[in-house]
Amino acid sequence: MDLFSTITCPDCGHQSREEMPTNACVYFHECRSCKTLLKPKQGDCCVFCSYGDVPCPPIQTGGGCCSVDEPG
Repeated sequence: MDLFSTITCPDCGHQSREEMPTNACVYFHECRSCKTLLKPKQGDCCVFCSYGDVPCPPIQTGGGCCSVDEPG
């Protein structure tokens, strides 16, 4: 299982390599460059699944991600 994912900001294209927790979903991530607050896209459970190059650990293992209502 890969515990690191590179998140790409959809607004400015800045990339940052982030460690993913194995026991929680990450719903928000602030871009270090433009300060945009990233939230999961509709249907995704976390910012790693929406903007990362590697999905979150629960998705990697074939399980579902955290139980999420609509973030927002």
